[in-house]
Amino acid sequence: MAAAFVGGALLGAVFGELLKAVEEVTTKAVQFKTDLNRLKLTLNQVTPIFEDIEKLNRVLDRPNIETEMFTDKLKEGKRLVLKCAGVRWWNLYAKRLHAKRLIAFDNSLVRFFQIDVTAQISRDSKKIQETVNRIDERVERIGTMVGGGVCDNNGFVGCCLVPRVRGFVVGLEEPVREVKVMLVSGGEQVVMVSAPGGCGKTTLAKMVCHDEEIRGMFKDNIFFVTAPKVPSLKVVIENLFEHRGFRVPEFQTDEEAIYQLERMLKQIGPNPLLLVLDDVWSGWESLIEGLTTQIPEIKILVTSRFVFPRFECTYRLKLLSDKDAMALFRHSAFPQDGRSSVPDDLVRKIVRDCGGFPLALEVVGRSLCGQPKEIWKRTLKQWSEGKSIFSSDSNKEILIRLLSSVNSLDEMYKECYLDLASFPEDQRIPATALIDMWVGLYNLDEDGDTIAILHGLSMRSLIGQVITRKDASEISGYYNEHFATQHDLLRELAIHQCSQELIEKRKRLIIEIEGNDFPRWWIEQGQHSICPRLVSISTDERFSSNWHDIHLPEAEVLVLNIQSRNYTLPQFMEKMDQLKVLIITNYGFSSSEIQNIPLLGYLSSLKRIRFEHVFISSISDSILKLRNLQKISFIMCEISEAFCKCTIQIPDMLPYLSEIVIDYCNDLVEFPACLCEIRSLKELSITNCHELVTIAEEFEKLKNLEVLRLHACTKLLELPETIGSLKKLEFLDISDCIGMSKLPGQMGDLCGLRKIHMTGCRGLSELPLSVKGLEKLKSVTCDDETACLWQDYEDYLDDLEIHVHKEDVNLDWLHDN
Repeated sequence: MAAAFVGGALLGAVFGELLKAVEEVTTKAVQFKTDLNRLKLTLNQVTPIFEDIEKLNRVLDRPNIETEMFTDKLKEGKRLVLKCAGVRWWNLYAKRLHAKRLIAFDNSLVRFFQIDVTAQISRDSKKIQETVNRIDERVERIGTMVGGGVCDNNGFVGCCLVPRVRGFVVGLEEPVREVKVMLVSGGEQVVMVSAPGGCGKTTLAKMVCHDEEIRGMFKDNIFFVTAPKVPSLKVVIENLFEHRGFRVPEFQTDEEAIYQLERMLKQIGPNPLLLVLDDVWSGWESLIEGLTTQIPEIKILVTSRFVFPRFECTYRLKLLSDKDAMALFRHSAFPQDGRSSVPDDLVRKIVRDCGGFPLALEVVGRSLCGQPKEIWKRTLKQWSEGKSIFSSDSNKEILIRLLSSVNSLDEMYKECYLDLASFPEDQRIPATALIDMWVGLYNLDEDGDTIAILHGLSMRSLIGQVITRKDASEISGYYNEHFATQHDLLRELAIHQCSQELIEKRKRLIIEIEGNDFPRWWIEQGQHSICPRLVSISTDERFSSNWHDIHLPEAEVLVLNIQSRNYTLPQFMEKMDQLKVLIITNYGFSSSEIQNIPLLGYLSSLKRIRFEHVFISSISDSILKLRNLQKISFIMCEISEAFCKCTIQIPDMLPYLSEIVIDYCNDLVEFPACLCEIRSLKELSITNCHELVTIAEEFEKLKNLEVLRLHACTKLLELPETIGSLKKLEFLDISDCIGMSKLPGQMGDLCGLRKIHMTGCRGLSELPLSVKGLEKLKSVTCDDETACLWQDYEDYLDDLEIHVHKEDVNLDWLHDN
């Protein structure tokens, strides 16, 4: 890698020597394995940044001062690594000394790129300032990765990466070849792939993008974007800027967005650009045409269920041949070896009736997998009795087949599947949001029933699952890293099923408002009551929050999917006396400020509130009086200002609030002291809050706290000394708190503590002597080095089991996003 980095120059040689030394010493000095692996990760991450710096130096014709500085750093690191090889395993003093030096060297590399390199490039002219900002943002992301997770300010990166082609694929070799010819040889800027839903358009587009000839032609300028249903080039171009690491301008119009994109393309180099717009709906034609007119060097590959006559270069993807359909179905129905005791004639009839639709073949195959032939026969009989669903013949066939998989679910699984339609198309659904919903609707168990249902739906190919950290579920019921995904066709099926009854009788009311265009039935309904238990209202960035009235007296769950920068809660909410769960999620690019927050004080039955990617300017005293509130979650929110203003002291405040979740809230610097007044709190999660530095001493007031998670709060310096007052605390997670250098002396007073998760706590060099008093401690999960510290106390802790964690962070979701 070093050779490719600098083409055999001095820096490449030094870089390669350090990597070689790290790899060799890692195998010999196992006591330093974790720190050496982390150092190797850092080196790999800084490589592309330095590559960018060298490009800038060449453009500016400046001396390579950064290269010389970096070379000195690498030589220093090599000498340190080689010294580690000579440390004997029994020499604990030398071991800890060199481990600290490795950590310091690793941190110095990150600091070097965060501060020293930034200072050097600050003299660059205004002409290349956008590129400089891109390097700075990459540096910040490396600092975050070393601290325990790959994230940017919104928690995610790589939004336009070409997803991997997953699963068993058949029948697309020829379509890939033909679409590739259209892109490479044809004179048209826009190439369309058109087919009904579930035919493999997206898979075909992925395969084209991963083709060697296409990658050779477009290099790194291949962007893959799922097109918003409401046409908006601003949204697409914002994602392109974010993907390439540029600061995202605030576009006022689509024309301005195109102009800024043209400027960005001139900065990133001469290679042509391939933009894939996946799942394009009607209304995009004029925007695509405008983009190609102003930027002639761009190629656009469009996948759509529609055919747009103005784009002549259109490839109509056909259904699978009988041979390919049989191969795909057998792979899904008989995953072991493609063989089964089910009669071939019965299999052929099932495959024939699936009509060559890949998605139908996969889903039906999975639903029949392992079933006796009687079930297969009953399935065929049900199909023969099926009725049309959509007017389109192509959609009618696949949806009838898919419906059989849904109808085979038991009642609870079916209800939960239909609830998934409450969330927007092409968005990952947080498992924690589903947990809140299903606990409120069906009173399910959080850790057991709800996750089991997600697994069950995934096994039947009705949803996909993404887990961004594989060990997340092991951390005492922590599911913030779990997400569900749903194919848009399966979501359409759920919406269709929910809309079979009259509006007045529906259990679920799924509403999508484009602009300010309310459904006619809503306006005509007036003051008449509608009685769904679940209500989902999705609005786009143009929504003005001018609400029409509606009466929902029996609604228990309200899901608000928003995109506008300012959003006012509807006044009709104050009459929703039965509302138990409120989920507000902003899917827009910028944070959304929520207005009319005091309205929540009227919802006396409210038990769970979830805010995601919103700005809350103040906490109303009416909210603090919600006597039945049990859980509140803030995900990627701006909340620091609200809590700083919160000085209200209310006796018996929020008497039943037992859980608070604060995740990726990067404006939180200090844990709000006002929250320490909530005496009923049992579970507190403050995770991935990378700016959190301190926790107030008033923390000792949380006498009933049982679970405390502080995962990846990378700047948190220490736990409060008063933590020993939390006698009921059973679980503590401080994993990846790399800024923490010591544990409080009162640690041993946690007489109820049973489990600690502390992987990635590199700054800890010793444990307080008081840990001898942790008589109920049964499990510690940590790294090799921290395990050595705990082994000194095993004689005092009879039931203690030390689990050495092997780091296994799953980054596949970056490609699936």
